[in-house]
Amino acid sequence: MAESVDIEQLLVSFKKFAVHGDTKATGKELNGKNWAKLCKDCKIVDGKNVSSTDVDIVFSKVKQKTSRIITYEEFQRALEELAPKRFKGQSKEEALQSIFRLVEGKEPTNAGVTKVAKTAAVDRLTDASRYTGSHKGRFDESGKGRGREGREELVENTGYVGAYKNAGTYDSKMKAEK
Repeated sequence: MAESVDIEQLLVSFKKFAVHGDTKATGKELNGKNWAKLCKDCKIVDGKNVSSTDVDIVFSKVKQKTSRIITYEEFQRALEELAPKRFKGQSKEEALQSIFRLVEGKEPTNAGVTKVAKTAAVDRLTDASRYTGSHKGRFDESGKGRGREGREELVENTGYVGAYKNAGTYDSKMKAEK
């Protein structure tokens, strides 16, 4: 079909987009959401000639009637459908080569993913050395959590009332009296 374009690279891109965002995906079929992401990330959707609506229509056209996914062969047919729309001035074969070049070797981008906030307010609120009251006991001097002993009142079976100052002195007092 396309001689000058590396078909292996096209298949690699297909598999990467097929498994994006789905832990159970096998990489053999592409759902509609990932097809739309592929078209946006690979710059097939340009806003003038090809819109996201066109991408959805082509997806519906190439997939089987009852299916919600497309295979690699259907993916190639979908690119063939979009190629003349995206590259209007070129012949059908040149447009197909150009659209394959847009897709090959690409992988999903994570643009817009939330970053960890590094602001003074967050640092102040998460600094365990500034905690007061009952929360202060949950962390040691280095700011590491103490785990269960920091969260609960642990019962010591010593026979003394909790927080008794002279705990463990009974035996020494008895020896002193003798």
